Amino acid sequence: MSKVLVTGGCGYIGSHMIVDLLQKGYDLISVDNYSNSFEKTYAAIEKICGRTVEYEALDLCDKAATLAFFKNHPEITSVIHFAAHKSVPESVLDPLAYYENNIQSMTNVLSAVSFSNIKQFVFSSSCSVYGNPTSLPVIEESPIKPASPYAFSKHVGEQMIMDYVKQYQNCQFHLLRYFNPAGNHASALIGELPRKVYLNLVPVITRTAIGKLAPMKVFGDDFNTRDGSCIRDYVHVMDITKAHLLSLQYMIEGKEQKGYDVFNLGTGNGITTLEAIHSFEKVSGKKLAFNIAERRAGDVECIYANNDKAKKVFGWEPMYSLDDIMKSAWDWELKQVESE
Repeated sequence: MSKVLVTGGCGYIGSHMIVDLLQKGYDLISVDNYSNSFEKTYAAIEKICGRTVEYEALDLCDKAATLAFFKNHPEITSVIHFAAHKSVPESVLDPLAYYENNIQSMTNVLSAVSFSNIKQFVFSSSCSVYGNPTSLPVIEESPIKPASPYAFSKHVGEQMIMDYVKQYQNCQFHLLRYFNPAGNHASALIGELPRKVYLNLVPVITRTAIGKLAPMKVFGDDFNTRDGSCIRDYVHVMDITKAHLLSLQYMIEGKEQKGYDVFNLGTGNGITTLEAIHSFEKVSGKKLAFNIAERRAGDVECIYANNDKAKKVFGWEPMYSLDDIMKSAWDWELKQVESE
């Protein structure tokens, strides 16, 4: 029986991915080292789906343990690889930790793929590999100019896959470059719940509004944008997971003719930080307290996607609006208060 491996399955996107896979009838196993997540997330997934989640604790930076895991699970035929450190500001402060974790874990997983039964591999990449783009919207062929250690680690991961395909040719890869995943599952049973400090804009907004954080900082009001704040392409996490399902199925059905391909996952709409705040205020009915602060190192001024390729190749179509993102994020935050 074939099985899908989800790495980083207790993380933000990984947990939503497991829900989608289970609800579509896939057999899967998940691994996580819980460095920035919680094992209890699996119980929440099981509550949503009414199915048991098979999982193991595993640090993918441990090569011996990683190789042993793959040898013990020859039934795995597909991998969706989320496990990685993912913060731009944190990577600027501690670049070596990002290189060690993201690149070493990728090396170990690919080493395991080289001798395993894996035929399809979906890699969680990032639009940050484009850096500050010279033209917008960004297409998959836009120049690669990573502006942070996090972005560079994703670029290295992509290059490793490209080099792997040239040598081994036993597996097909899709490299999915996310723009800014946000929002949470409609049940409010799973959501963005890191162990470390909250750094992504949407959960910072909701935690500020609920009173768990002091007035939030808008980093920069002097960018060359509509209102001076930086522009990002916010895409609902469930739209992201749907793209993974379509990508995986495309390869399973034998439609992919190349060893690897690259796809942007974004809505195609650039939203400023202040516009995102206003969307939250409209949806929640709450006025948000925030201050303007200096720009952060590694921050990109403006980026949003051209997503034509994902639409054309495997029929992906983002369904959720910015207001939908904010509502699901606020529902999740309110649910956390209820459970405390």
